[in-house]
Amino acid sequence: MNWLLRLSETYDNCSEAIGKIEKKKIKNKEVALTPLLPICHTMQNAHIEVTLDEAGTFLSAKVVDKDDAPTLIPCTESSSGRTNGQCPHPLHDKLEYVARDFCERTGGSCDFESYRTQLNHWITFSENLKPLKSVLQYLDRGSLIQDCARVHVLHLDENNHLINSWEIDDNPPPIFKLLPGGFDNKGKQKPWQGNVFCRFCVEIKSSLSSSLQADESLWKSWSDFYAVQESNSGLCLISAKTVTIAQQHPSKIRNAGDKAKLISANDGSGFTYRGKFQESDQACGVSFDITQKAHNALRWLIARQGRRFGDLNIVTWATIGELPPDPFKSSFDLFIVPSSVADEESDTDLLDENPQKKNAKKSKTPIVVYSAKQCADKLNGMLGGYAGKFSNDDANQVVIMAIDSATPGRMAIRYYRELKGSEFLDRVREWHESCAWYQYFGVKKQFVGAPAPRDIAQAAYGKKLDTKDKLLGATVSRLLPCIMEAAPIPRDLVESCVRRASQRISTEFWEWSKSLGIACSLFRHQYQERKYTMEYETDRNTRDYLYGSLLAIAEHIEERALHLAKEKRDTHAAKLMQRFAERPFSTWRTIELQLTPSISRLRNNRPTVHQRLKSLLDETYSRFEKGEDVQDHPLSGEFLIGYHTLRKKLWEDAKKKKDADIVEIEESLNEEAES
Repeated sequence: MNWLLRLSETYDNCSEAIGKIEKKKIKNKEVALTPLLPICHTMQNAHIEVTLDEAGTFLSAKVVDKDDAPTLIPCTESSSGRTNGQCPHPLHDKLEYVARDFCERTGGSCDFESYRTQLNHWITFSENLKPLKSVLQYLDRGSLIQDCARVHVLHLDENNHLINSWEIDDNPPPIFKLLPGGFDNKGKQKPWQGNVFCRFCVEIKSSLSSSLQADESLWKSWSDFYAVQESNSGLCLISAKTVTIAQQHPSKIRNAGDKAKLISANDGSGFTYRGKFQESDQACGVSFDITQKAHNALRWLIARQGRRFGDLNIVTWATIGELPPDPFKSSFDLFIVPSSVADEESDTDLLDENPQKKNAKKSKTPIVVYSAKQCADKLNGMLGGYAGKFSNDDANQVVIMAIDSATPGRMAIRYYRELKGSEFLDRVREWHESCAWYQYFGVKKQFVGAPAPRDIAQAAYGKKLDTKDKLLGATVSRLLPCIMEAAPIPRDLVESCVRRASQRISTEFWEWSKSLGIACSLFRHQYQERKYTMEYETDRNTRDYLYGSLLAIAEHIEERALHLAKEKRDTHAAKLMQRFAERPFSTWRTIELQLTPSISRLRNNRPTVHQRLKSLLDETYSRFEKGEDVQDHPLSGEFLIGYHTLRKKLWEDAKKKKDADIVEIEESLNEEAES
């Protein structure tokens, strides 16, 4: 139950943020996030807003804009988790609770008296709160629906009843566009106005704001009032104190429509706890104060800095309130680009979108390639800045928590880990250093570093895997221990990435280039004891490494020859790459025979280049141990390491020697990638 304690500590440490609305830019639009809620409060989307004066006189009403709909409201344990039954909220609520004339205008049942009794008890407890008295005075008149209809916010039929659907024309009033509704037998939508959620504003001369949801005195008053109402005393398993025990625990953790709960033991007829215990609090006794703080903190953290992968939500936070580095970003997004840009892109990018096309639309900035030294300097600088904020103090904890819903009503913690601040930074550094490789995420996004977990999932299973796919969440949850505990990457993920990187012809150039960098990154991390470097190693003479080197040389020779002949087609090395990975010895013979015309063309037109590449080919072949070159069993991912490093070295050497055609070839490849 450590998660409840850590979240409760976080709530106390971040108490200054209670009730403050933060905004986040998503798809070039600012969206209001769920704030850190006061105790005994929740968020609810309001449909209409009714404004009163100090005497409880109706002034106006309006339909709430969708962007302004999230409303901070006081609640009870029962009302915050209600699915059916009569459980009114204390102040803002649906018409069936707040409208005394609901029965008259609908012919249905209402529970205004329960709502009124609860609000009246609150007013008696807090005698100096004028806004509550104003609301009650107005609602006692029983004219809420009639007043809203008079200003055309709600709509009545000829019998003065709330109408179910708009059938006059094809342009329904705003309220019908907001309401959730079902469909009748004819397939026509029927948004029921009885589901309207109403919030109140009261204009008082001594107050600058009429909004009740932002009134801190109301927050405290309701929390104090509700605390004295609860009488269920027991032992809290978190604080080890005898305090008021929570009977129900909050829902709406991931979003406003989320009904799944992390703690639920209110099933008196099933076997949630029966069979071992007589009462639910014997199974899990948590104080009302702690469960409110913990769930409110978790809800706030997920909205503010959580990551969503399908139904899986992962949040990383520091209990002292500092924002830790996001372990689920690529090196580029984490410490190369500004954090605001990275956050915006990570929330809006889809995995099946071609990054070149997107980048081309956004800007026409020149190509920037970040070198290994630049990326290392930026990583050290970023972590050095965080090191001053996170110490080895036991109270300074960084927590990683992943939650997922097993059923619509039950939620599970898929992963939980607590680390000291300095230890967390060490794990982040180790991940980005051990997975560092040349990454190609588009013509304008080339860097040295680690890919993000979502990029790894894409490389392993294909570009059609989007953020709503459950497979994405399952893959990311498997990678969590690899990042936070330095565990080995699951073997099947590494092999899947290697296999896809070998299938060059079946994928587009940008996707294959991205998959190649990710496959090399994972293979290097998986076999850290082999100490692979990102530079070509002339002293590494293993069979798989050398076969990858041969493939890179063959591809380079044919690319140079094709440019001389002004031909645009794939090289034979590219066409046969997948077959080469499965049967290297027999496939190499085919590739080598196909190289003869290219070698002849280079000898006649570029004799210096021909001599250099032919010598390198012979030298590489001579490095095989006796008998290893004739073995035809499949290659491991090591061949991609040899292929990628030598391929890069050949291009860099050609640039240094200022070969006449190398710039033209590179520009041609970039144009192909962008197209």
